[in-house]
Amino acid sequence: MTTTSRAVERDVRYHPNAYQFVYAALRFTQQSLDRPVAQSAENEDAHISGVELLDGIRGFALNQFGLMTRTVFRHWGVRSTDDFGNIVFELIERGEMSKTERDQLSDFFDVYDFEDVFDRGYCVEVKRAFTK
Repeated sequence: MTTTSRAVERDVRYHPNAYQFVYAALRFTQQSLDRPVAQSAENEDAHISGVELLDGIRGFALNQFGLMTRTVFRHWGVRSTDDFGNIVFELIERGEMSKTERDQLSDFFDVYDFEDVFDRGYCVEVKRAFTK
């Protein structure tokens, strides 16, 4: 994969940080699933499905932004899991990410609701705050 600097130069649908975030979330997901961090399409062992990537995006976003996740995503123009699918397939079209024949844009549609997972499902860890 290449850096997203080319994405900044092109007419893109989303904020450049959204593309950078997807790359970082992909690496996070590969590491979380104990998969090799792929640098080429030939490494099938590193493949991450759309649902796996979205789960990684959820965890990575909560680690990075906490309760501000939806605000950050809205600033980037990302309002649903569908938007992450659009970003991924835009990167695939540019040759900056790869996919298998099993991967489809529809894999990203309505996987989870942002309000449910980033707001209602957010859990604040208070254990350390109350220990001496």
